[in-house]
Amino acid sequence: MAANSEPDAPGAELPIWRSLLYVPAHIPRFIDKAHTRGADAIILDLEDSVPAAERDGARAMVAESADKVSQGGADVIVRINRPDAEAEKDLSAAVIPGVTALMLPKVDDGAHVRAIAGQVAALEKQRGRETGATAFVVMVESPAALLKAAEIAAAHPRNVAAVLGGEDFATAAGMVPDPETLFLPKLLTLFAARAAGIAPLGMIGTVADYRDLEAVREVVRRSRRFGFEGASCIHPSVVALLNEEMSPGTEEVGRAERIVDAYGKAEREGIGAIAVDGMMIDVPVAERAKALLRRHAAIRARDAKGGDS
Repeated sequence: MAANSEPDAPGAELPIWRSLLYVPAHIPRFIDKAHTRGADAIILDLEDSVPAAERDGARAMVAESADKVSQGGADVIVRINRPDAEAEKDLSAAVIPGVTALMLPKVDDGAHVRAIAGQVAALEKQRGRETGATAFVVMVESPAALLKAAEIAAAHPRNVAAVLGGEDFATAAGMVPDPETLFLPKLLTLFAARAAGIAPLGMIGTVADYRDLEAVREVVRRSRRFGFEGASCIHPSVVALLNEEMSPGTEEVGRAERIVDAYGKAEREGIGAIAVDGMMIDVPVAERAKALLRRHAAIRARDAKGGDS
């Protein structure tokens, strides 16, 4: 894909996407129900879940599908295809009002992201949209891409999130996809996202049976402890669990409020370290508490917006 120049796009505001539900973009019965599932984002998939022969029909449905799946307040993401000719068709269909972001699979390097950004900018200009209106979720799916994960995550202001595509990565790496083998690649992708100031998506671990929601819950809890902010799923039953476990709990919020209040008072009094709930509190602990409260407030605002939809 030839690189295209693009005027500087404003940096996209980071989204609150605790749960991202994949929906095949060619199956109306899934599209029609998606808005009832409670996901923060719906991924209309034009890639792996859509047979090649069905993709033109799926593209023709994107605008209508985006309207349908966003009725409950979900953001709409469209996962495009990797081959250039397929990607160009996907971009033409997806760079429209109602689509919040594009999910870019099998990203090679930063130049790949910038090339797509140039195409998207041209479509936005042609269609009278604000430059930068379409955000990107970048997918790391090969060992070569993993070695450039930091470059990919920081490649363009449109980037708002990064995720490791575990199945494709494992295939490219010649390994079995399981929690042990994918632990390091997922963590490196998370670090790349954090270094770039964008959201890390994914889960540390896999679950063989998504009907075992308690097993899923433990995986999600562990993932959040590592710093992941949300994850995609293919089964609607996981959505509510992701929303719950990727959100700060009541006790966490209360403790963070006590820390921020006490540390603010200590700073005003010229005290550098204090104890709250029997734990020593200094700058890093206070900053984590502030970050947790910011996320809590953003989640509440998002949930309130969804309730108004």
